[in-house]
Amino acid sequence: MLKVDNLETAKKEGRAPWTDVVYDFKDMVWYNDGFPVTEGHSLIVPKEATQERIIKCMELAMKIGNDNVAKGIIDGYNIGINVGKAAGQTVMYPHVHLIPRKKGDCENPKGGVRHVIPGKGDYTKNE
Repeated sequence: MLKVDNLETAKKEGRAPWTDVVYDFKDMVWYNDGFPVTEGHSLIVPKEATQERIIKCMELAMKIGNDNVAKGIIDGYNIGINVGKAAGQTVMYPHVHLIPRKKGDCENPKGGVRHVIPGKGDYTKNE
């Protein structure tokens, strides 16, 4: 279950380590990821950890991703949220990853987010 708190408290408690601000919005903050997996990997973080605010973060991530695809800056993007240690969450405050993608940035992107389980990404491999 999502702990309802806020970004300010999470920062004071050391649960929100982000510092490289791209833009500070009214309800969320856009940060550069400290450990980017691609160039431009960023995080959209709600100032209040509510479902409504997390949805707004997802919407902003999609807008940024779509705008960058339309401008030809990137070829695609992944959006993701890790919830719980079993899912790989290491920072225990909700945040949305926006991972820009370019053709050729990995050997086989087929399957996208399915690659979080090793060997399960490309389900068409044996077709």
